Amino acid sequence: MNTQETLYAMALSRAPRINLINQRLLVNALGSATAVFEHRHHILDALPDASPALAEALAGLDTLLPRAEEELEFAQKSHIQCLGINDDAYPSRLRECPDAPILLYYLGQANLNRLQVISVVGTRHITEYGKDLCRDFIRDLSQLCPDTLVVSGLAYGVDVHTHRAALDNGMHTAGVLAHGLDQIYPRMHKQTAAQMVQQGGLITEFMSRTNADKRNFVQRNRIVAGLSDAVVVVESAYKGGSLITAEIADSYHREVFSFPGRTKDPYSAGCNQLIRSHKAQLITCAEELVQALGWVQEEKRRKDLKNGIQQQLFPDLNEDEQKVVRSLQGSDSKQINIIAIETGIPIGMLSSILFTLEMKGIIKMMNGGTYRLL
Repeated sequence: MNTQETLYAMALSRAPRINLINQRLLVNALGSATAVFEHRHHILDALPDASPALAEALAGLDTLLPRAEEELEFAQKSHIQCLGINDDAYPSRLRECPDAPILLYYLGQANLNRLQVISVVGTRHITEYGKDLCRDFIRDLSQLCPDTLVVSGLAYGVDVHTHRAALDNGMHTAGVLAHGLDQIYPRMHKQTAAQMVQQGGLITEFMSRTNADKRNFVQRNRIVAGLSDAVVVVESAYKGGSLITAEIADSYHREVFSFPGRTKDPYSAGCNQLIRSHKAQLITCAEELVQALGWVQEEKRRKDLKNGIQQQLFPDLNEDEQKVVRSLQGSDSKQINIIAIETGIPIGMLSSILFTLEMKGIIKMMNGGTYRLL
């Protein structure tokens, strides 16, 4: 994303009377934040159905540019990546969500589009049982699927114990923050955050000088859910942010899993309720998660590719189907638009081909709208 596009995306993301979904719709409709700015004084020429309120809000975008210029300078000095929603490095799973932010601020090394991504959430008031679950679950996951990116929120309790377990087991882990990258909250997690920058990353939609307000934590939960293939709830009371994250994940058609707890434990009540109401699948270990998500076959395929074992084209495929298979060979997964470009097959026809190949057991559609070979 070029400097101008970044600057305009920063300003648009701060527009007080344009909500997250409408910001996204504007960028989608006009193609970029730059195009939105170019039409800010005559939006009806580009979007005849735009409301008077939207037109008025866009006309005031110029007042937001000075703050955006300050933030751009801060990001450049701090080596922060500004990921626009149309950038290749933007999390593809999150891009599929209707209220995904049009801009993310990212400080770290991890690829946010790894083949396997999970989010782990839970109570801030973690018990010894919860600590054991975090430690054992991440340790076992690191052995079964070591390249998995582990996402959480760097908060007290389950979040930070999950991040630390991932770091201890050599896994990349990313924290989604409810404030800007000029601070770490809670402050006592600074050392863990510094390790994560080198072995994972820190992600936020908020500019610097943004306070860690309660509403920001609720808002960031959708990013925790949207980044991943699945959300795992470790411990949760009957009400809490982790249950909100689980509900959002379900609305995004993500898998939700939960560890059960004793019936009288207050910080297992939320987990037990998720399982009882069939809003989460019960798991007791990492192996059950891996099996439920079909990651066992994926890991075997990855190892085969590393060992030089290439899948052969199936002789009963037609020419277009073989083009799609060739496009997917040698990569973890690809989005449909990339496959369309590489094969030269129109999107409408390609969708039908992909469905046929999936029915034949040759490919699989992943969360986030990407496809991979089995």
